Amino acid sequence: MTDTFRALLIDKTDEGQSVAYTQLTDADLMEGDVTVRVTHSTVNYKDGLAITGKAPILRKYPLIPGIDFSGEVIASGDARYQPGDNVICTGWGVGEAHHGGFSERARVPGEWLVPVPEGWSNADAMTMATAGFTAMLCVLRLEDLGLTPEAGDVVVTGAAGGVGSVAVALLATAGYSVYASTGRPEEVDYFKTLGAKDIVHREEFSGKARPLSKARWAGAVDVVGSSTLANVIAQMKYHGIVTACGLAQGADLPANVMPFILRAVTLAGVESVTVPREARLRAWARLAQDIDMERMKAMTSHIGFDDLAATADKIVRGQTRGRVVVDIA
Repeated sequence: MTDTFRALLIDKTDEGQSVAYTQLTDADLMEGDVTVRVTHSTVNYKDGLAITGKAPILRKYPLIPGIDFSGEVIASGDARYQPGDNVICTGWGVGEAHHGGFSERARVPGEWLVPVPEGWSNADAMTMATAGFTAMLCVLRLEDLGLTPEAGDVVVTGAAGGVGSVAVALLATAGYSVYASTGRPEEVDYFKTLGAKDIVHREEFSGKARPLSKARWAGAVDVVGSSTLANVIAQMKYHGIVTACGLAQGADLPANVMPFILRAVTLAGVESVTVPREARLRAWARLAQDIDMERMKAMTSHIGFDDLAATADKIVRGQTRGRVVVDIA
């Protein structure tokens, strides 16, 4: 174990936010009983907001951002993990209140970790990461509430992003007729590669939502929020189910009760930060079972550790698609 390691550190002063690579030691890490040599991380929308300073994602300073990571255990006080084990960390405030994955080393409680699925590399794990985990939670929620492929068409909003892209692929693999909502009609071939039947332009979900619109969707995964989610709800079929897991457009919901009391629509929330361990293991096991990793690799780009700032700016501007894996090692 070397004496120092490299990390991206964000600090805040009266003059504003600073973002810089720095050399740290184990003494700079936060509390936890498992130390990990980080090999890979990802750039999520939250990470983009944190690095660019466009939203108050970080809850303490200075802090290493990066809301997920995978790597090799190098020291453990948790009997479930031994040096050499490959592990995944998502959620639990990592990269927001606890030092995160944009670092060559991390220390977290063992309870926050899950094993990398058998047959996967650490890079494969980050091809999924928080986005894939969240998408799987959305699909499981739809299924647990009774949605089946026979019920009808399903729509995924914000489909070009990480959660949306994986959700499209997972739903298609599970046999659903899935439509990808996007503002990029030129990407139709990309979405069909993921398994989408077709695309729906996001303008169909823009503007003020009507109390009820033509019933079209049996299920939906929404990562956008605001008026997009309101319009999706208004277009749901009788007993339609919507899972909501994001707010890329906004945290408001300018909807009304008509879809709920006339069509018995269900709006189910999905969060991926404090999910109990057993539910995490279920989701990761299902991902390993259902996901076509080669298909996912085709929608994944890799960047170097030094490319984080430029990529963060792109993801906030909506100029990326699919998954962005950071090769830390």
